[in-house]
Amino acid sequence: MLFHRTIASFAVLLALSAPVSAQQSRGGDQPRDRGRQAEQGTSGGIFSLIPADSETEHVFKAPSGDLPYTATAGTLDLFGQDGNRNAKIFYTAYIAKDRTPGRPLTFAFNGGPGAASAYLHLGLVGPRILEFGPSGDDGTTPKLMDNPESWLAFTDLVLIDPVGTGWSRAANDDAARGFYGVRQDAESLAKAIALYVQKNNRLDAPKYLLGESYGGFRAAKTAVSLKNTQGILTSGIIMLSPLVEGKFLANSDDPLSAALQLPSLAAAVLEQRNQFTSERLAEAERFAMNDYLTSLAGPSPAGPAADTLYGRVSDLTGIPRDVVARTRGFVGDVYAKQMGGPGKIVSPYDATYAVPDAYPEGSYSRNDDPILEGYTRAYGAAFASYARNELKFSTEMTYNLLNEDVNRRWEWNGGRGGDSRTLASASTDIRDLLSVIPTFKLMIAHGYSDALTPYGASRYVIDHLPPELAAGRAELKTYRGGHMFYTKPDSRKGFEADVRTFYGSKATD
Repeated sequence: MLFHRTIASFAVLLALSAPVSAQQSRGGDQPRDRGRQAEQGTSGGIFSLIPADSETEHVFKAPSGDLPYTATAGTLDLFGQDGNRNAKIFYTAYIAKDRTPGRPLTFAFNGGPGAASAYLHLGLVGPRILEFGPSGDDGTTPKLMDNPESWLAFTDLVLIDPVGTGWSRAANDDAARGFYGVRQDAESLAKAIALYVQKNNRLDAPKYLLGESYGGFRAAKTAVSLKNTQGILTSGIIMLSPLVEGKFLANSDDPLSAALQLPSLAAAVLEQRNQFTSERLAEAERFAMNDYLTSLAGPSPAGPAADTLYGRVSDLTGIPRDVVARTRGFVGDVYAKQMGGPGKIVSPYDATYAVPDAYPEGSYSRNDDPILEGYTRAYGAAFASYARNELKFSTEMTYNLLNEDVNRRWEWNGGRGGDSRTLASASTDIRDLLSVIPTFKLMIAHGYSDALTPYGASRYVIDHLPPELAAGRAELKTYRGGHMFYTKPDSRKGFEADVRTFYGSKATD
């Protein structure tokens, strides 16, 4: 994730093979060397710090019974037109032993741009999960636990760190420029996926993509690149809290963007007041897309009409009425400072989450985000420890969970910065995939109180797909929580059950 100050998302890890040590791994599991030495740069460059691939054997304690699997932590090499290696992409793969024919293979990545896959890995899909204490927000003493809701129960997993994140590296700074952009990124991930499929003989497996935040956008772009440049057709995509249309991202003075965000702010207030029901939220949705939208799109209201509009917005969001009136109902720039109460600031990643404001005297938000730059930072160190101690992938290179330099240098539609980002769109990619792959399916999942990538924006995208494409094949699922709703156990369980159904269902022709 990195979207508000350098807003980002989540990622996935891929793995090849070859061990790092002969030590015992967790539960007596043993690493196994495939006999391949890591290719290391003769010049002692960055690649010399990346060890050989490590393969270990484990058992997943699934509710349906024990599932033996092989874990591989390693890298995939990418080469330039000159034949020189220009990048290594780190991945972690979890592959069931004695798998049944037709078992799916899911490639996962986070977003950012600049985020590594540790979020999805240790927060949602992997066999181990990071818990943040009884309150769910203590990153000082996190604990790695078995994950009974791991997606390994119904799909093999390959989690990938895009170049510049995790332990994925370009050969040098000049080479890195060839990866930091929408098109370049999608092409590099498509190549990495194709290499993994070929090297591991998985062409016949149904292939799915999972992406969080910018990773959802990335998944659509990568699926198109897989089809066009690698001849690999994707069976489905799961987008988690995605950016789909850049024009709806933090476009706080646009009436439609404001209307699509408002229900997420209302959901947060309902949660804070212990009044959350689907009926109350539906009322907020109707208001947002009717009276609120038309009022913002027209001349500023006055008199009784203004009193009614601003009073309703204040009631829904908890923002004082005078502040709502001052902004003429556009609350996208003020909710962070106003929704939590005096001296508090809320996170756009979950508008229910309020902490003391480090800069209460300021008129605008200067605070580090309490979720992105707070307890979730623990995913980075936790994954490095897990990789070393349980996956036996030991390196002296630090694990880069959030690389803000990647985010700053990112090329959006040929340009950099916020203005270019607002032009980013994955809707056409979704339409094309639904049109030319008859069995392709799409699931978009959101937390209700995510104000950064609000569920209303994704609903708008799905509602405006041609019915002939979307019927029975594109769906929106919503859960209690914010951008990373999976940190809430009940929401994570509900999501896992819905995804299991998604994998088991077949798209209609």
